[in-house]
Amino acid sequence: MNYLKKLILIEYSSNFKNYYLTFVFFLFSVALCAQKGTVTGTVLDKETKQTIPYANIILKVADKIISGGITDDYGKFKVSKIELKTYNLQIQFIGFKPISKTITFNKNQTKIDLGNILLEEDAVSLNEIAITSERSTIVQKVDRKVISIGKDLTTVGASASDIMTNIPSVTINQDGDISLRGNENVRILIDGKPTNLSARELLQQIPATSLKTIELITNPSAKYNPEGMSGIINFILKKDANLGFNGSFNSGFTYGERARYNNAINLNYRKGKLNFYGNYGNRLGKSLAFGNITRTIERVSQTTNNVNDNTSHLVKLGFDYFINNKNTFSFYTNRNFAKNKINGNRDILFFDNSSNNFNQIDITNTNNTNASYNFDFKHNFEKEKHSVELEVDYNTLDSDNNYDFIFSGNKPSADYVESITNKKTNTTINLDYTKPLLANTTLELGVETRLRNTDNIYQTGNPNFNNATFSYDREIYSFYATFSQFWNKWQYNIGLRLEDYNVNAQFFENGKTPFFFTDKLFNVFPSGFLKYTPSKTSKNAYQFSFSRRIDRPSLNQINPIRQLNTPQIVITGNPSLVPQFTNSIELNYIRKINKGNVSFGSFYRQISNEINRRGFFDADNPNLLIIDYDNFNNNNAYGLELSASYKPLNWWTINSSFDVYSRAQKGVIENENVSVNNTLLNAKINQSFKATKNLTFQLFALYTGKQKVLQYELKENYFVNAGARYNFAKGKGTLSINFNDIFKTQRFAFEAYRTIIQTGEFRRDSRSVFVGLSYLFGGNNKNVKRKKRDRNEKADKFL
Repeated sequence: MNYLKKLILIEYSSNFKNYYLTFVFFLFSVALCAQKGTVTGTVLDKETKQTIPYANIILKVADKIISGGITDDYGKFKVSKIELKTYNLQIQFIGFKPISKTITFNKNQTKIDLGNILLEEDAVSLNEIAITSERSTIVQKVDRKVISIGKDLTTVGASASDIMTNIPSVTINQDGDISLRGNENVRILIDGKPTNLSARELLQQIPATSLKTIELITNPSAKYNPEGMSGIINFILKKDANLGFNGSFNSGFTYGERARYNNAINLNYRKGKLNFYGNYGNRLGKSLAFGNITRTIERVSQTTNNVNDNTSHLVKLGFDYFINNKNTFSFYTNRNFAKNKINGNRDILFFDNSSNNFNQIDITNTNNTNASYNFDFKHNFEKEKHSVELEVDYNTLDSDNNYDFIFSGNKPSADYVESITNKKTNTTINLDYTKPLLANTTLELGVETRLRNTDNIYQTGNPNFNNATFSYDREIYSFYATFSQFWNKWQYNIGLRLEDYNVNAQFFENGKTPFFFTDKLFNVFPSGFLKYTPSKTSKNAYQFSFSRRIDRPSLNQINPIRQLNTPQIVITGNPSLVPQFTNSIELNYIRKINKGNVSFGSFYRQISNEINRRGFFDADNPNLLIIDYDNFNNNNAYGLELSASYKPLNWWTINSSFDVYSRAQKGVIENENVSVNNTLLNAKINQSFKATKNLTFQLFALYTGKQKVLQYELKENYFVNAGARYNFAKGKGTLSINFNDIFKTQRFAFEAYRTIIQTGEFRRDSRSVFVGLSYLFGGNNKNVKRKKRDRNEKADKFL
């Protein structure tokens, strides 16, 4: 302060004048440098005058990208914090001619509004659109990986199961069960909604060509349902909103030991304020599965041969009504019809007494009808990204399962029949509110109601079992709040979800005491995400996240009605299971390199009351193995993931992933404290070789290492696939062929070493040839994307 007083007193000093002028000039320069520019505008179709969402905005200086962004749902864009200088602004969108404008910022002009910018259709570009999805892409967002399905994946097989085999972090076992990061406790969604079908049924019944994208959400935020220890896999079905009428047709043929067929057609028509879309897909044909189990102590074996005759149909119909620029109403329905017949043949052989040998033939007929209905209304307020949305989803499943058991040889029982009838309904109601606060800051609030009702009826002609009924009703009421912000090079999101959970279950078995189960819980689920990008043009990105998860027992895990009956094995559920909880943290790093990119991920999970399979012998029949589920002690799991995409040459592309998962398990098996430490290795590599402009060859290999659990060890599994695809008709048509499991090494093998000493190996007709044909049609391929209605695609702030 004294120094400043002296300066004021020496106002006539020439030296002071020089210092003063220098200081003022310095302040002015700092103020001038601190000023930033902002450019805004709206991008429209020159012909239709409709807005174009998701167009690219690029600011360049001397061919160097300085900044940029994309247009929102209404074609508007805003690029802020721009240095005051002259730029070349480019606006690009697929199917349109790009536009370039020169804009200049200075101290007198820091805000530039370009108004309406009209893009003109590019006929040449339109002809090339059909081949833009030649290769699948993986985008790492702050809370998920999004895999866009390209021709390299749709040509590998007929079903979603074939595609998932190629996805990083995901494994499919011989039975069709899916695991994410080495754990089967994963939640499966269709278009962001739960379904009554099991993960195994979904993977087999969804045609590969009906998939648009797959989202891997390993650490979901508080906005989403907290179920699934290893996370969420969300399948997004195709539902384009291209202007005019257009579509695609796909057909495939698979031949292994038997023939299988798949077909799909996708249609879209948009005009004015209405958009209609739909797709139909089917799969039909036979497949084989065979295997054996040997018990070394009892010296008895069981060989199994199954012929599975499957027919499934998947239909999706929907429309969007763009009432005005503030209100949109949408509706769609998914319907799945599946009919399945399994002819099973089992030989039970006793090594020391062949007179006890017998044969069992079991014929299973299953009819499933699954339907979902989704209503969505969204209102946008005056302020950009300020909205409220109401969504109602209703899902039903009717399933009839009929079984015939026929015995020969030393019959363990008379022939008999069984039936299981399942009826399920799921109702989900969401109300979501999004409010931008300060600059780059957003508050999200929401409430959700989930109602589930299940009724099962079991009827049997086996005198050793009793007729039974099982009902299960669950109500979950949730409230969530999330707060997110962009702050210079940082992006973060914090959230909290509160849930009230109520369950009532009843099991009635003829001749036995009824079983009643109720559970009421109030839970809190926090989450947080942090992403750091050194600059807008940086090749590096870092992400950290944490969340609390819950795994509520699935219906199959708690349903005491028998799901599989053989003379040696019974699979059933345990209605006394309690939920397991998981605290999860993740750290991810993404690096762009010349000709590719590399991503590295790590995670740690702390698990309490872990749900897992257990096996024990029936007290009344020491030769009968019962497999169900139980809660085990607190366990820990951690893992490392490395994936890379690299293009060493213009004609050669490599996509690979390597995962290491480690898990420490503890539990009590037959009154004995047991602990197991397990490390699981997975590796995948997919190579594409572009022979000509239209011809591409593919080679895929997978290795899954050994895996230990408390009572058994799973053996390693590996296989190699090869294929080729050819584009014709200017990229609108594709012919593909794929040779799966060339060396016939794919298997599911195990060795049980606790309680039950046995070994087993199962295979299916995995060595097969797939031939597929796809074709795009329609007069206009202009790709104006529909507003996203899927719950997991809503307003992602961290693109």
